[in-house]
Amino acid sequence: MVAKFYRPERWTDEAILEEHQFCDSLVENDLPVIAPLKSTTGESLFTQGVFRFCVFPTAGGRPPELDNDDQLLVIGRALGRLHLSGDTHQFQHRPLITPERLGDESVAFLETAEMVPSDVRTAYFSLVHEIMPVVHQRFEELANLHTFCIHGDFHPGNILWGRDDTPHLLDFDDTGTGPAIQDLWMFISGDRQYAQARLGCLLDGYHEFREFDDRELALIEPLRALRIIHYAAWIAKRWQDPAFQRAFPFFAGNRFWDEHILSLKEQRWALDEAPLIY
Repeated sequence: MVAKFYRPERWTDEAILEEHQFCDSLVENDLPVIAPLKSTTGESLFTQGVFRFCVFPTAGGRPPELDNDDQLLVIGRALGRLHLSGDTHQFQHRPLITPERLGDESVAFLETAEMVPSDVRTAYFSLVHEIMPVVHQRFEELANLHTFCIHGDFHPGNILWGRDDTPHLLDFDDTGTGPAIQDLWMFISGDRQYAQARLGCLLDGYHEFREFDDRELALIEPLRALRIIHYAAWIAKRWQDPAFQRAFPFFAGNRFWDEHILSLKEQRWALDEAPLIY
């Protein structure tokens, strides 16, 4: 078995249990989700001292092959089924996938936390304050954007490809309410032709089970920008934890921020490019 310990104050008990309940509902709909195990009394969240934890069955597998069109088609089908089920679910305690939470709150924290080195602060905050209005505009342009219960952090690292050619889905720690594209865009990278081909395979499979609003393709680059910004704030908020200082020793150096700023500059250019099409 695999034990997962929840960092104190990361989530409330109610939010964790909603994650578990969502996983259970997906399993009940025959989705290949690795869900927490339950005790004989039906409990999935346990405590040991001040620590909360849950337990998962061990699952074998390998990373998916993103150059394999057949595998992308299968992943698209699995995601379409996941969203079909998620659209019938509702969260009360899980987070929202929004520019305000991922972007605005992250920038505000970094401005007050004094984690950004002084010699790059002006360049960094000038750049993020240029990016965020564009991100907000892209979201505002999509009238009546449909949001529902999604995985939230769906990327190749959260899939174990089984010997039966089944993509076993795991790590619903960031599950929340957001648009469908949030669970698609992390598979889309590389030059435009390559990204277009991968998108086509994913959506071909997705459409077998659920319709996709093509307008959401305009949110791929805004969501990528939000993830880059939120990543820095995510580490900064936990920097006093010795575990984070051991895991991310590069964060305190200028090299991280130089590369971070370069990534954001590239992302700023990407925001001006025409969206991918399907």
